[in-house]
Amino acid sequence: MNWEKHGKGAEESVAMGVCPVCFHHCSLREGQYGRCGARKNVNGSIICDNYGKVTALALDPIEKKPLRHFCPDSLILSVGSYGYNLSCPFCQNYEISMTRSERARTDAVSGGRTGPGNMKDKDNEAAACTRQPDWRRMKPEEIADLAESGRGSGNIGVAFTYNEPLVGYEFVRDTARLVHERGMKNVLVTNGTAELSVLEEILPYIDAMNIDLKGFTEGYYRKLGGDLETVRQFIRKAARGCHVELTTLIVPGENDSVREMEQEAEWIASVSPDIVLHVTRFFPRYRMTDREATDVRAVYRLRDAAGKYLNYVYTGNC
Repeated sequence: MNWEKHGKGAEESVAMGVCPVCFHHCSLREGQYGRCGARKNVNGSIICDNYGKVTALALDPIEKKPLRHFCPDSLILSVGSYGYNLSCPFCQNYEISMTRSERARTDAVSGGRTGPGNMKDKDNEAAACTRQPDWRRMKPEEIADLAESGRGSGNIGVAFTYNEPLVGYEFVRDTARLVHERGMKNVLVTNGTAELSVLEEILPYIDAMNIDLKGFTEGYYRKLGGDLETVRQFIRKAARGCHVELTTLIVPGENDSVREMEQEAEWIASVSPDIVLHVTRFFPRYRMTDREATDVRAVYRLRDAAGKYLNYVYTGNC
């Protein structure tokens, strides 16, 4: 992995490391965790500290991912760990995605534009939770065995989901390879905030993705600690390698204008008008309980706006 010398003595400079996984590029001292709470510096290398640490395991309908045009009416073994590299205040899985291992709460010093080194205190509070996540260690072989044993119940493979899987992409890659070797499918549910080099490592083993497209303005993405162009590049490349569906959660007062949805849908159509878009309803969660659930009529209105450009638009949580 990459590491930098910062001119502060040989011992410290050797210990410094820069995480290459997402655009935050957290610069970490020995033992420090990155913004995601799942990656840390060990002897100058950035390692995946949540490797094989499973916090959630369930057999789900494929439609729950959500995927509507990929193996409909099937089941898939859903696997999650902990860690997340954005600061979404409405997260539905915050109990696991926003947990931070050991002293990872505000460890990272970011070399990017929106890492913890540049975050306000209130954003740090929203981005991290000090509770140690409950997990059990499972090897990639164990996940593949479990998936294969469920074939008789209709299981088609493994979905990497619940937290942000790509903060621990090594486990996704290793497990997905084994699942493919057994003739089964792999699904990734992601926010798309990862470098293309990470996507290239896993894409040969992924059959379908649902990617969160949070909104379509840089300002909104900055609020969430993200970067819109990073996600757009990720979507473009993913769509050339596997089946892709997108989800946009409509948050009142944030990303709910018809104009923004039309701009988003027009861009998606430039990639492919056949990409499926899920327009979903927000409910108060986590640190965003200060507003009502999205009006159902607004969700349908935005669905219709997106439908001017896309062939397949569905509503969710309505």
